[in-house]
Amino acid sequence: MAFDGITKSLFSRLLNKKVISIGTKYFATNDLETEYVGLINLTKTMLVEVEPAKINSQSIFENLEREIDQRDLPKNRKFIEIKPADDSINEFALLSNIIMGSDRYLYIELFMPNRIIETFANIIIEANGKIIERSHSELVSHMPSKKEAIRIAIELIKLGMNNNCNVRASVGMTGAASIERAIEMNNEIGQVSGVAFTKLGGEYGVIFEEKPTDKMIHLAPAEIDNFMYIDAKDSTGFIAKYGKDKLIEIMNDINEYIATESNGKIEGYRIGGDDLIINFANKEIALKTALDCAWYALNNNLNLRIGIGKSRREAGENAHLTDSIKIHDDTPVIVFDIANGKYAYYIPTPFTRSALEFLETKKLTMIGVFIFVFLATLIGWNTQNTWLGFAAMIIAVLFASITN
Repeated sequence: MAFDGITKSLFSRLLNKKVISIGTKYFATNDLETEYVGLINLTKTMLVEVEPAKINSQSIFENLEREIDQRDLPKNRKFIEIKPADDSINEFALLSNIIMGSDRYLYIELFMPNRIIETFANIIIEANGKIIERSHSELVSHMPSKKEAIRIAIELIKLGMNNNCNVRASVGMTGAASIERAIEMNNEIGQVSGVAFTKLGGEYGVIFEEKPTDKMIHLAPAEIDNFMYIDAKDSTGFIAKYGKDKLIEIMNDINEYIATESNGKIEGYRIGGDDLIINFANKEIALKTALDCAWYALNNNLNLRIGIGKSRREAGENAHLTDSIKIHDDTPVIVFDIANGKYAYYIPTPFTRSALEFLETKKLTMIGVFIFVFLATLIGWNTQNTWLGFAAMIIAVLFASITN
């Protein structure tokens, strides 16, 4: 762990930005996670803090108000904090969202069995949700997005309370996680209607201590788009080395992958071009696609600059920020927003990756060499045999060359 800290500190100085992680220690539990964890560790992909996010409960609640359809958010709602958000970005939570998608499972519990559960199920299906499990007082469903899960939960709570039935709702990464979150909220506030959710490592709730009123808050819902701008770095140099046809082949492959595999809506791409803009349904899909495209292009010796933002302009600006995130040579970089901060996935050059691999696999050897040279130098200085230090260094270099 101490060596990891030293390595991150070293690259933080080289990049002049805080390096949060190098590779990942995320524990994969299925084939998809194993694939992404393997690629991140193989390429030594780094999570870099470009501009730190300032995270607090107030900003989280304000963002929620803007994102949810305001027709479903009565004025007498109350926000509660069950567990505060992390002070820093959690690399494991971010990667989990990218691989598996954000919280989309919605758990609904009636504190007393009621036939209204049938109506709840129909509302969820009409909202393009899929019922996973159902009983007389509970149901678990998979929703199109986390935002939609919270919006539908509030709608069901309103309907339930207007029929004298308190409702517990919660959203989670899995059905089991959403149920666990509901239990935690029950322990905090008892049988008070509300929906629990997570945000940036914290746990929160929107609760109703009395029947929702017809008075709604007057903020307009925010239009949340997730644009991605992709541009080939030094396309002129790439064409000179590999030819125009190779660039067209790579960009066409990326274009086809985005259209068929990620369901992104492609804008502004022309055959033979070296850039394109895509609109995605959510940020997690955009980040996953960005990593896929960056790794694919890198495997074909092409470096991409990629920016993700809420508008085309913001995505383009984030893409151009990648030019400042390098040690010397150009490498693939993805810049994106989290909360009110900016972060990046930086993929090092082959030389840097080889150096990191050496540092990781030869840690004990390096420590032993350092101790050997230090002791030889110390003995040499104390016995007036200064040549011992130089001899130890030569022996160490020869030893490292032979073992490598």
